[in-house]
Amino acid sequence: MKQSIFTATGVECIAKNTYDLRLSGDTSDILRPGQFVNIALDGLFLRRPISVCDAEEGFLRLIFKAVGKGTERLAAAKAGDRFDILTGLGNGYDTEKSGRTPLLVGGGAGLPPMYMLAKELCSRGKKVYVAAGFNSADEIFLTDELAALGAEVVVCTADGSVGKKGFVTGAVAELSGKYTHMFACGPEPMLRAVWELCDSDGQFSFEERMGCGFGACMGCTCETITGPKRICREGPVIGKDEIKWKS
Repeated sequence: MKQSIFTATGVECIAKNTYDLRLSGDTSDILRPGQFVNIALDGLFLRRPISVCDAEEGFLRLIFKAVGKGTERLAAAKAGDRFDILTGLGNGYDTEKSGRTPLLVGGGAGLPPMYMLAKELCSRGKKVYVAAGFNSADEIFLTDELAALGAEVVVCTADGSVGKKGFVTGAVAELSGKYTHMFACGPEPMLRAVWELCDSDGQFSFEERMGCGFGACMGCTCETITGPKRICREGPVIGKDEIKWKS
């Protein structure tokens, strides 16, 4: 974990209530796709955790939905604004387990970390499938960029306005037998549904309310088959066989 000052270089609305924020700063502690950062905002007591969409040396990209005071503040950022950010948080995805044909499943705000993951896997010559789920056409983002990396992208919309009609589970079911490992991120009902369909090993990224973001407060602890885990520290990524669903 590292605490650094980042400078906004630009922000853009790329879909309904969805913003693409780009910053410059020290990204040396961001080592794996699926990690997150924690951003301090003036006047707000708790930092805001945001998944890393992409990171290279000196460059950080965050894509998020503006759904509250913190994210609305980030959406209103201007070039030159400075932010106190904790980086290198969370365990991230273990890409060594991907096999030859990994499947990446992202639902809505769970899609951004799949970009950095797909970029790494495609660069290694993997045949990458991406199943991306949205409610409607005006919420779609990143799909063209994922395809440009070389991934085979299946878009699902709940209202059928673009791509396959229905939930992302439809795409997962159709890809049964084609993928060697599943990586997933999204709301818990989606994660549970794709977990039930998953016919390979897999890694699932969970969300919980966080106090500190680095394991000190224990506020985001959840139960797993192998015992309690802090989502911010031992997570947010949990192996398929470790998951203990709430009844």
